[in-house]
Amino acid sequence: MNLKIRPGVTGSPLERADQFRIDDAKMSELRASLRTRILKLNDLDPDISPEGALQWGSFADCGEEDELLFLGMDGESPCFAPLSMDRPAQGNRAYAVWQYLGIMPPEEAATYAAARSLIEWHRGHRFCSKCGNETRVAKAGWARHCDNCGAEHFPRVDPVVIMLAEYEGKALVGRQPRFPPDRYSALAGFVEPGESLEEAVARELHEEAGVRATEVRYLASQPWPFPNSLMMACIAPVEDDAITLDEQEIEDAKWVTRDEVRAALAGDPGAPFICPPPFAIAHTLFSHWVDAD
Repeated sequence: MNLKIRPGVTGSPLERADQFRIDDAKMSELRASLRTRILKLNDLDPDISPEGALQWGSFADCGEEDELLFLGMDGESPCFAPLSMDRPAQGNRAYAVWQYLGIMPPEEAATYAAARSLIEWHRGHRFCSKCGNETRVAKAGWARHCDNCGAEHFPRVDPVVIMLAEYEGKALVGRQPRFPPDRYSALAGFVEPGESLEEAVARELHEEAGVRATEVRYLASQPWPFPNSLMMACIAPVEDDAITLDEQEIEDAKWVTRDEVRAALAGDPGAPFICPPPFAIAHTLFSHWVDAD
């Protein structure tokens, strides 16, 4: 489906150049190039300009023990992210990064998302899941190899559905206890093994709010590097508006009209809830829904 508003954290200008990852001679050439750029990071957080652009440096900005993860080509410039393994996988959300994402253009955030997810994956997968031996970086950062048993391990993406239940011109929004005050969003949950996206949407809506989907329409997707999810936005008409909350997951949920969602998107202080920020795909989902009537 064509969207008027592109989801945040998408549209990186880098060509991933997968064909270079398995070519050791080519990768050596790229690392030695005078055009090579190294992403500047403060551990997992990006260094950005006042306009939100990523900052790039040279090998002089890397630590002696850092590995280089190949992010792709920006024209003739090879782009890498530094990997330091002396820190544990973070696996949670650093508060500073929300401020950065709020001013980063979507394409800059997309490049950062790839780097952050790769770094977190490497830090959390130092040892082979088959034999337990330590693994090493392979395929220019897009795999880890076990020299003991020969196993190769690749970065994984966790699929997550995020959806608006819809009934008679209203949409269902909910909040978790960890949300800022008055923040509501679309409901969401991980896709389970052996489950389609449509089945995951229907299951999560019923588990969290007690509503039953009659249809599921896919809208768009967005990478979410905290640490390695892929958010898939959907809209699901439901049988009725009776809500039964799973209070272990959801603190509150309510039905809202299109006008109320428009007010929330506009930041109206009289709106019945505060919308997710523009870089979150929930914001894109709300924006599409209010324009679809």
